[in-house]
Amino acid sequence: METSTRGAGRSAGVALMLAGGLSNQVGAATGALAFGVIGPTGVVAVRQWVAAIVLLSVGRPRLRSFTRAQWWPVLGLAAVFATMNLTLYLSIDRIGLGLAVTLEFLGPLAVALAASRRSTDLLCALAAAGAVAVLMRPQPTTDHIGIALGLAAAACWAAYILLNRTVGRRLPGAEGSAAAALVSGLLFVPVGAVVFVHHTPTTGALACAAAAGVLSSAVPFLVDLLALRRVPARFFGLFMSVHPVLASLVGLVVLGQVLSTVEWLAVAAIVGANAVSVLSAAPRRTRAAAPTPERGMRTEPGS
Repeated sequence: METSTRGAGRSAGVALMLAGGLSNQVGAATGALAFGVIGPTGVVAVRQWVAAIVLLSVGRPRLRSFTRAQWWPVLGLAAVFATMNLTLYLSIDRIGLGLAVTLEFLGPLAVALAASRRSTDLLCALAAAGAVAVLMRPQPTTDHIGIALGLAAAACWAAYILLNRTVGRRLPGAEGSAAAALVSGLLFVPVGAVVFVHHTPTTGALACAAAAGVLSSAVPFLVDLLALRRVPARFFGLFMSVHPVLASLVGLVVLGQVLSTVEWLAVAAIVGANAVSVLSAAPRRTRAAAPTPERGMRTEPGS
């Protein structure tokens, strides 16, 4: 009976992770539909505002009680969160959803591999680096600016992970994430005002941008919390490998963005590098009983 209950919990966890991943990428694609009216910057501004409202209602941060030691990582997290989403959406606008999310995925992969001294992880790092080199190979259609923006988003995601750990240690629950979302949203108030003065928003564009905030921030945030109660953190980390594939498929279906065979191979190489790294470390992590990672703001289009 206990085994069947555990199996049911695992199945529910997988279903939740799949729903969260699809929500994340569909949200990003929905936001991209508004690029023609308010541009990537306008979409990110609205998304940051929606994320701030949702996370404030969940985290309920007691801002007046924050100390200086708590505020500094929160402010850093806010700056990284804002920059990450902006560079990601600018990258999506230039090279498409699938490739932009794949490049952004290098951030958490780099954090995971940096702390390892195993030869397997070195090979995984070389495979991921080779995939990026393939994507950046000089061609008439290569958009190096879009690729650079995707890599910038990856660097921000790596910084987000490290900062989020610090915030998680210094503040209880989701207070730190909520406070960072508030600051990030405030940073985009003047940015959004300038964008909307020069690009008059339509109701449809605002709806798409708001949907991106809900589908790519609020829904995955809640779903991830529920999923981590049902599946091991290692399994959750392995499932994260699916996100670039989901992004590529959603980009194809929703936005009509078609990847070439070489680009699909690059996506597969980066996804495979993460999967091999996580699976090969499983025995050691099981024995060491690694703690569940802190979960904060959702970082895919993405976070």
